Amino acid sequence: MTKKAANSRPGARVVPLRKGTTLQMVRLACPDTEQCSLISESFGLPILDSDGIRELHQKLIIDTAVALGDGLGERAMQIHMQRIVGSYVGSAYGAGQFYSRAVSEARDATAKSACDDRDEDVGSPVGFDSGAQRKREFAADMALQAHALRMAAEGAVAAYEQVVGEAWKPFERAVENPGQALDRKAADLQMAALG
Repeated sequence: MTKKAANSRPGARVVPLRKGTTLQMVRLACPDTEQCSLISESFGLPILDSDGIRELHQKLIIDTAVALGDGLGERAMQIHMQRIVGSYVGSAYGAGQFYSRAVSEARDATAKSACDDRDEDVGSPVGFDSGAQRKREFAADMALQAHALRMAAEGAVAAYEQVVGEAWKPFERAVENPGQALDRKAADLQMAALG
């Protein structure tokens, strides 16, 4: 009978990573320029200068990098730009998620108000909007906010690539789980005590 060869390498420890927010996630959560224009026209809201917002934020980030150029080394600049761009992307994604919830609430309220058997959403007094109308208008306002922040994030990502020379990727940090290590140590001590 042959013996199994002992594995001389210690077991590799897999460290789970906390995934960062990507620009693609922002694009999926926030309205694009065409949808934002349609919302603006439908609700009588201002039409945003999407390209202007994007270009202004791209210029802002590039100008910031130029101003910091003498004081920061290449790696420090990359880390700083990573954090700045990450905050723009995170903010836009949060706004996109909030917009999505506002749309869901507006849809629910509109569907409920279409039901003739409900007393809550019966026509409101003259001069007052219905609850469903207020929710639709709120969702439209949130659409513009989410779109504006999306454009700012896109400008920041474009600036990062121009300053650093590579495409921006979200920072992924190791998931911190200090309780698991403590539980393992306690289990080891308890097993040692048992013999």
